Amino acid sequence: MKTTIASLLLAGAVSLMAMQAAAADKVTLQLKWVTQAQFAGYYVAKDKGFYEEEGLDVEIKPGGPDIAPPQVLVGGGADVIVDWMPSALATREKGVPLVNIAQPFKSSGMMLTCLKETGITKPEDFKGKTLGVWFFGNEYPFLSWMAHLGIKTDGSPDGVTVLKQGFNVDPLLQKQAACISTMTYNEYWQVIDAGIKAEDLVTFKYEDEGVATLEDGLYVLEDKLKDQAFKDKMVKFVRASMKGWKWAEENPDDAAGIVLDNDASGAQTEKHQKRMMGEVAKLTAGSNGALDEADYKRTVATLLGGGSDPVITKEPEGAFTHEITDAALK
Repeated sequence: MKTTIASLLLAGAVSLMAMQAAAADKVTLQLKWVTQAQFAGYYVAKDKGFYEEEGLDVEIKPGGPDIAPPQVLVGGGADVIVDWMPSALATREKGVPLVNIAQPFKSSGMMLTCLKETGITKPEDFKGKTLGVWFFGNEYPFLSWMAHLGIKTDGSPDGVTVLKQGFNVDPLLQKQAACISTMTYNEYWQVIDAGIKAEDLVTFKYEDEGVATLEDGLYVLEDKLKDQAFKDKMVKFVRASMKGWKWAEENPDDAAGIVLDNDASGAQTEKHQKRMMGEVAKLTAGSNGALDEADYKRTVATLLGGGSDPVITKEPEGAFTHEITDAALK
């Protein structure tokens, strides 16, 4: 008799768990890049059960050099994506109605890292030099900055030659470029790890140069926001994600460990991820997830101010909403 009751209780518990799993709302997140501490908040939220507490079953899809998050979104392969605002606004102007629903990153981590031996000490010294630039939507902040400086990117003597940089630091190491694109939390440290000393480098942070644009926001397709059930899912997703981000800020080493546990490629190292998480925490600090309109306006102004070749040609309309974060932060 005892065995029968135990069996029934066990079967009931299994059945309840199955029902709860079936009831969980599925959300697919497409990352902008590979599994790394840049996205720690999402991996933490999943690992710590923050998504589960909200009744969500979240799949996190890593990105890569051949993956364009907006294309994945349009193709139905994701519900929400991580993208940089310059890329998202340029994509929106081209007809893909991306909408920013949350902004976990408050500051920009983008910079140009130059070899001191090239004689570059200030942005005006870029003229006549070769600069490594990422493309696939990452070129927009750079092009906008050059436009602000009045420096052409056509390879002319008074301009700069743009080297299409792969997602590595080889052009600097091999001295094919005077400067390359780096993130404070990633490629800069790859240069250091390659044996170049910090004192032999000169860095120009977009944040310090007054041309910083917003990075790593959460975007969905505009039409989806007409569906109340979808909006409810996104409220839960953003709330749990920001809980994950704040936990990661407070526990950077543990967050780096969670990221490593989720790195199926095995390419990441503990040293690099801990260092990356420490730097990323500086960029998410000060954000509760809600987009700051002043930051948005600064980004738009920077992108519009490109002279004859601006990143976007007109003021965007409907490119962000506070509706999701207003509900998530209650």
